[in-house]
Amino acid sequence: MRTTLDIPDTKYRKLKIKAAHEGTTLREIVLRSIDKELEAETPKPIGRLSKPPLKSHARESIRLNNEQIYDLIGFP
Repeated sequence: MRTTLDIPDTKYRKLKIKAAHEGTTLREIVLRSIDKELEAETPKPIGRLSKPPLKSHARESIRLNNEQIYDLIGFP
């Protein structure tokens, strides 16, 4: 797939010099960087809590909207 990247001139020149010193191409350097980024460990998605964060002695569910929750926890 082809794409266009807008790389600032100073960074482009540095990458071209690096590629020349390594005897490789700018394309290879960019692809290596992409591979490193893709291999980086991604954080696990946050799932549902096993227990509710607020305890209640009521037998039924507590229904609160965001504004009510912010009032309870003192959110600015």
